[in-house]
Amino acid sequence: MTALKKYQRLECFGLWRQTPHDQRREVHVRFGDATLILIDPKSGTALSHWSLPAVEQLNRGTFPPVFAPGMDSGESLELEDPDMIAALETVHSAVQAAVARPGRLRGMILAGTALALIAGGTFWLPGALVTHTASVVPFAQRAEIGQRVLDDLSRVTGAPCNNQFGLKALAQLSERVFGPVDTPILYVMPEGVEAPLHLPGDVIILPRRLIENAEGPEAAAGAALVERLRARARDPIVPLLEYAGLGATFQLLTTAELPDSALAGYGEAALRTTSEPLDTDALILAFKAAQIPATPYALAIDPGGAPLQALAEGDPYKGLSPSPLVPDEDWVALQGICDG
Repeated sequence: MTALKKYQRLECFGLWRQTPHDQRREVHVRFGDATLILIDPKSGTALSHWSLPAVEQLNRGTFPPVFAPGMDSGESLELEDPDMIAALETVHSAVQAAVARPGRLRGMILAGTALALIAGGTFWLPGALVTHTASVVPFAQRAEIGQRVLDDLSRVTGAPCNNQFGLKALAQLSERVFGPVDTPILYVMPEGVEAPLHLPGDVIILPRRLIENAEGPEAAAGAALVERLRARARDPIVPLLEYAGLGATFQLLTTAELPDSALAGYGEAALRTTSEPLDTDALILAFKAAQIPATPYALAIDPGGAPLQALAEGDPYKGLSPSPLVPDEDWVALQGICDG
């Protein structure tokens, strides 16, 4: 979200509730690239990650404002810092602008571009139209589309696991893997997800088995790391538009709107998609940079597969005992993320 660069180092304190029934507690609030990170000021532990484009003010017109990561969320955050409030208002305005119907001039320009693509020939049109449309979808709208796909996926898998202690631990793991700023949103679904996958808007879905059947968080951390690499190797909007079809793609390009019918069933289709293998050397470098052992991930995803066997053999931490990715109590909490 390039329009928000001036807020990248913005931090303040706020009052956070885990649920409407909990007492408010003071948290350290950090404005990231795509997330709002809530941190325990005493321990420095990440308590929760919110997707910036999903943040909504619950009490518009009232001060101090209270925000939530979606109108249906149980969490809430009360803020008084004017700069942080302005930053979240800027995000909200950017999201509204991204999903609103564009003006006449913009519509004419986009329509003209699409017509030029059509005039170029029918043999390369589908790929060109999808690629061009993907290149102009702003991050705020990508995040909005990603949340809609997550909703569609939830019809098959059930709603994301939301044990509060597990969510804190998941946020902590995400920050350990990706750092405190450029942090994706991680979800664990209760059933139906056998392999990791990623969605537009920097959303990563982890299989429940990588957490509940593992001896430690290394396999889940590795899965998140690899899915982020896949999302950067191929824009996740592209397969979505290929699924949606040329009509929906053309509508998104010319009106900035993607109909619900175009996304219906895409979550289930994504579950059936076979992930493309990534270059082993690039994976080894990524695991080394993140200081994550690669072997637990390779064995959990494909114990007998040649590409991942090569990754395990090239594990930069093979035979070593790196420091724990998260404290033991957080790992125990993460294993219970789908409980209750």
